[in-house]
Amino acid sequence: MVDLDDLKNTKAAARKAAFARRKDVHSEARSAAGVAHLLSVVTQHKGKALSGYMPIRTEITPVPVMAAMAAHGPVGVPVIGELGEALRFALWTPDCEMIEGTFGAFIPAARQFVDPEVLIVPLLAFDRKGGRLGYGGGFYDRTLEGLRAKRPTLAIGYAYSAQEVDAVPLEPTDQRLDVIVTEDGVHWV
Repeated sequence: MVDLDDLKNTKAAARKAAFARRKDVHSEARSAAGVAHLLSVVTQHKGKALSGYMPIRTEITPVPVMAAMAAHGPVGVPVIGELGEALRFALWTPDCEMIEGTFGAFIPAARQFVDPEVLIVPLLAFDRKGGRLGYGGGFYDRTLEGLRAKRPTLAIGYAYSAQEVDAVPLEPTDQRLDVIVTEDGVHWV
């Protein structure tokens, strides 16, 4: 039996270490280096609804890839609702008006929602088995679970290679990634 208090403490310590590692490697050059690798994965899904995200803090940015893909199909960005709810994805274009949303992430001012089939997912840490450590709200886990219940849904973890760990502490509700993309390459799970 997993002790949930121990797991909660383990995840909190892992998040703190992951934030520090990501902060140490965050740079425009490293972020730019990941673009070609991410494009190589998402272009296999042209025409499908894609979600990216507007980076906060020291997250690697998928925005250049989102802009490239917007000509081929709908691109959404997450809109965070109440704690315990799944994410909703507002239609995004490179020139749409953006406003600040929850946690400082920017969202489209006018919102038309889409259900993505391919998600570029931010994270704090990942492992080669598709484990993902997020910020702790469970938003992506609930969202992926719901989307995957409807149809095949591809979850692409996007991160710096320094965010890799041997094993992410996981709960039964944590959703695994299908592929991880870093500035060093593509790692299929």
